Amino acid sequence: MPEGPTGSTVPRRQLGRYLRDLRNRSRLTVRAAARRLEWSEAKMWRIETGQTSLRSLDVEAMCKVYGAPAELTEALMGLAKETKARGWWHAYGDVIPEGFDLFIGLEEAASKIAWYESELVPGLLQTEDYSRVIMRAHNPHEDGDEIERRVHLRSTRQVLLTRVTDPPVFDVALNEAVLRRPIGGGKVMAAQLAHLAELGELPNVTIKVVPFNAGLHQGVLTGPFGILRFPLNGDGSETEPPTVYADGYTGDLYLDKPNEVERYDAAFTNIWETALSEQASKLLISEVAGSYEHG
Repeated sequence: MPEGPTGSTVPRRQLGRYLRDLRNRSRLTVRAAARRLEWSEAKMWRIETGQTSLRSLDVEAMCKVYGAPAELTEALMGLAKETKARGWWHAYGDVIPEGFDLFIGLEEAASKIAWYESELVPGLLQTEDYSRVIMRAHNPHEDGDEIERRVHLRSTRQVLLTRVTDPPVFDVALNEAVLRRPIGGGKVMAAQLAHLAELGELPNVTIKVVPFNAGLHQGVLTGPFGILRFPLNGDGSETEPPTVYADGYTGDLYLDKPNEVERYDAAFTNIWETALSEQASKLLISEVAGSYEHG
């Protein structure tokens, strides 16, 4: 039974995306897959576009037809249980296995990302050394190989910003504390800020800094968040609803109700207007990078 209008569509959309990719990899058309599952093509379309929730047993049947490995089948069955939820908080280690990163699918599909970060450089802009320090702090019990795997995954995601076909527009507002906090020491920070300056030259990336002297602004109240928007259909309508993402200590929050997105849109507009100009931000980043190099 489809989920009511008050629920989050994020898990449904993500599940549909993964199932569509699996079907394509198994070289089955929608018609051929529908025939094997004894479903209508319309039902397949609704599933793959996230229009309906699914039973985990249905997902298991689809994964079997597509030849999906057991671990992925288990993860998708866990995600299916979330498609009936009214809102969605993806808590690692619950029904969805840790490491099954659903945010990556959203990030790759987005055409525009607006991001506010108060404490750390956003993942898409991190150097490997900076990322490594954070991964070790966040996963103190993982061995070196696992940390390196996570660092590699994060750096692989960054190709998104320079991909040839339709790279997303990425507007980033950074609290000045992000520049001033010496994560990993002076050498790591100098390289990280130089990397920020380099990425800020990309035509699709704009980085602005909210200075300490800006005082109280909406970002102080909201904490870090991102707003993801997706490509439009030919008629100008949205292919998917905009989604707000907040990365929590024990899980990730996804919001896509119009009134929620509207509030975060207003907050980001306030933060963006409070920030220094793009040029003044570049100068500040360069100045702080210099202090690390000569400190």
